[in-house]
Amino acid sequence: MKVLDERSGTAVDVRDRLAVALDVPDVRLALDLVDRLGDSCRWVKVGMELYYAAGNSLLDELRSRGYRIFLDLKLHDIPNTVAGGVQSVAKSGAELLTVHASGGGAMLTAAAEAAKTPGAPRLLAVTVLTSMDAAELSAVGVCSSPAEQVLQLARLATRAGINGMVCSAEEVAALRAELGPEAMLVVPGIRPAGNESNDQRRVATPAEAIARGASMLVVGRPITRAEDPADAARAVLREIESAFA
Repeated sequence: MKVLDERSGTAVDVRDRLAVALDVPDVRLALDLVDRLGDSCRWVKVGMELYYAAGNSLLDELRSRGYRIFLDLKLHDIPNTVAGGVQSVAKSGAELLTVHASGGGAMLTAAAEAAKTPGAPRLLAVTVLTSMDAAELSAVGVCSSPAEQVLQLARLATRAGINGMVCSAEEVAALRAELGPEAMLVVPGIRPAGNESNDQRRVATPAEAIARGASMLVVGRPITRAEDPADAARAVLREIESAFA
């Protein structure tokens, strides 16, 4: 499925706009899931639960099956520790890696410098988790609205040398306007039409998120818990494609 991306003026495969979240606890379940997904997607997101259980051997297996890896570890520690983590991930073959923008400018700068290591992944700065709303932010001492906090953290990450962000669909249009066409904006909290939001607070449909400026969508349970994950993934791809019509 090739579509014209008007921002870049190039044709893109819509499968590069979707990362399926392998939010399962072990290798057996992960490989069973990708067997069922087949070629309905190109990117898979491996988060903390699965990576801590399986490590780089799983990433090697996924890459051998033709999948591209989005490693979602949300690194957040002192600058030296995060830099070391980024350098270690460079050996894994992952192409995308998340760090928390709330770790601060020094941490983000250290991460960006470490990402210059040969083979290192592209960094994505996580702004405000899609499970959080204004009340959740206030509870941890942040008086800004989610939109204000996302923009502030995105500016901080950009100054540190990171030109990829994770945000909700509610903020993606503002970030696209602020950061321009080259920024990679990844949007989780995606729920196809008719799906429940579960524990996500700031959600959108695939077509809505792409139309607002998202570069890539992360979809988990609506695909992975479907009776036919490949068919569910293809349905999401059709929704993505409709945003380019």
